[in-house]
Parts: sequence; structure tokens; C-alpha cells
Amino acid sequence: MGYSGRAHLRAHYYYYGLAIALLIAVAGEEAFTQAMAPTNSGPNPYRTIESFAKMPEGRIWGSTAAVDIDPDGESIWVAERCSAQGFIPATQMREGQPFNCDGMDLDPILKFDASGKLVKSFGKGLFVFPHGLHVDHEGNVWATDGIGRGTKGHTVMKFSPDGRLLMTLGKPGVAGDGPDVFNAPSAVYVARNGDIFVADGHGGNTNARIVKFGKDGKFIKTWGKKGSAPGEIDGPHTLAMDSRGRLFLGDRGNNRIQVFDQGGAFIAQWQQFSRPSGVFIDKNDIIYVADSESGSVAPAHGEWKRGIRVGRVSDGAVTAFIPDPSTQTSGTSAAEGVAADAAGNIFGAEVGPKRVNKYVKN
Repeated sequence: MGYSGRAHLRAHYYYYGLAIALLIAVAGEEAFTQAMAPTNSGPNPYRTIESFAKMPEGRIWGSTAAVDIDPDGESIWVAERCSAQGFIPATQMREGQPFNCDGMDLDPILKFDASGKLVKSFGKGLFVFPHGLHVDHEGNVWATDGIGRGTKGHTVMKFSPDGRLLMTLGKPGVAGDGPDVFNAPSAVYVARNGDIFVADGHGGNTNARIVKFGKDGKFIKTWGKKGSAPGEIDGPHTLAMDSRGRLFLGDRGNNRIQVFDQGGAFIAQWQQFSRPSGVFIDKNDIIYVADSESGSVAPAHGEWKRGIRVGRVSDGAVTAFIPDPSTQTSGTSAAEGVAADAAGNIFGAEVGPKRVNKYVKN
């Protein structure tokens, strides 16, 4: 569609105040295009429990971009960056200086029970910059390390539920774009059959692709390249999968979700969930999408409000919106990572405010 066509659609839907997904058929699959008007006004049926997850005495929260649900349906796992110092650009890192988890005597992988109490932790000494987190159906905990420093980082690690390191993908400390290396891997997701999908890249000069491995860690294929066309990627930040086995990529730099089959074929792109930092799909195919950057880190996307959008995978409709309570900020704000437990409670992992909030239906 040309520019004039897009402008016409934008004006049309602004006039009617709509922000809905239009369903069309493409190669036998469902694909969506949508109104350009921001989806900022959905109902908010949730109340907020601030700082739900509690650190033990003497430890304070650092940034966290990742949260997932334990197979018990109520406990949560969080990847936390070991300190309150926040993000330091690579150009400012000094040799020997602690940086996030590197050089810190703290576990970054944390498990909290349904009351918010810390019940388990591990991973000390293995990470530089924990970023993505996924708990597979067997309870194994997968985490990405998104920055390389020395002999650490640019890896995906698999842990048993009790914290034993079972597998490492990538070469620690080595950045690249080959089949056995990553450059700033942001997310990992494991399908029911054990196949492993890695969202490799974090924008800028890092990679912009998805890498697929078998359950034994052997490379299968890769797809995607830097760009904005369907199937191209700019900032692959988060992964989820629906009940049909379709892979949902939070293509954050392009302000959209892209949907692929497990072989990498493009199915659809959705923009109605705004700029996706985190995407989670529950067993009922309810989708939860966290936008932590619109109008702040991403001022060009300033017409969209930050917050958590909830919707349906079946038709792409946005059914609820939890707005970021902070309307004035220049950095990342509110939830970046998002997950929902078996009861429908939502958990938001926050990089900027440095905490995990819980959202409970009224």
C-alpha cells in the first residue's frame, strides 16, 4: 500500500475512533492489518499491587526485563540484573568494574511464590546482563545474557528447576552472526516438542534474526534480517507461542508483533498492541503485551501510550489496557517483561522503576 493509501486509512479510522484488526486470508492462514489510530482507551479491569515480589533483607531490586510463570501456575520466575546501578553503555564500562551481574556476588535468577516471597535463586557468576527468561513445560529455566564482557555473555543458558546448568548455546563472550554464536540475544522460547527459538539482537548494530535449534541444541536454521518489510526485523525483543504453535515475535524497533510458523514463514504483523517490549500468551490464547518505551525512549511513537495491552489471539482484538501511571518520562517505564498466571493475574517486570508489580482483576 502506498503512502496516500495509508494516510487515507489513518484518517478514516481516526474519524470513526476505531482501532480494530481487519481479518484477511493469506495462503490459508489468518493475517491482520489494523487501523493506525493508537489503541489507548480500552477498559482497565485490574488493580495494581505495587512491588509485589519482595527481595530478602539487605538486597534491593535492580532492573528486570523478564518474568515467566512456573508450571505450578502461580509461582513466578524473574531474571534480575543484580544491582541498582541500571544500564551502563559499553563505552563507559571499565575493566574490573562490576557491571550489572558481572562482578556481583548475587544470584540473578529468582523464584517467588504466590505471596511474593523469594523461595529460590541461582546463577551467580554466570551472567553479565540477564535479559530474556522462559520456563518450559518441564520446568526448566532458560535465560539469555544480552551483553558480552570478557568470557561471559551473548549466550542462552538452560537450567534445571533447581539451578543446575544443563546447556549453553552460543560462545560465552563472543559476538557474531554464525550458527553457533549470538550478538545480544534478547529472548528464548521452547516449543512443546523441545525445539528452541532465540530472538537474536537488541537493535542498533546487533543481530536482527530468529535462530532455531533442536532440543539437543543443534542448529536447524535462521531467518530474518535488518529492515521493516514483512519478515524483516529491527530489535527482536521478545517471543511467545500460541496454542496453534505459531511464534509471536515482539519486533520492537518496528513497533509491531510479527507472527511466523515454526519454519520461519511469515504469517501476519500486528501493530494494534503498540511497541512490544514483552509478549506473553496464556493457555487460553489471551495475549499480554507490554509497551515500556512509546513516547519516551521512542518519541516518534508518542501518540501511543505506554502500558500493558490485553487481547485475543483469535482475532487480534485489544480488550483491555493498563496504562503506565507515569505520563512524563524520558526512559523506559512500567512493565518491560510481562506474564500472567493460571488465575489471570498479570506480572510486570520493570527496568526503569526496578520492581515487579502484580495486576489483579477487580
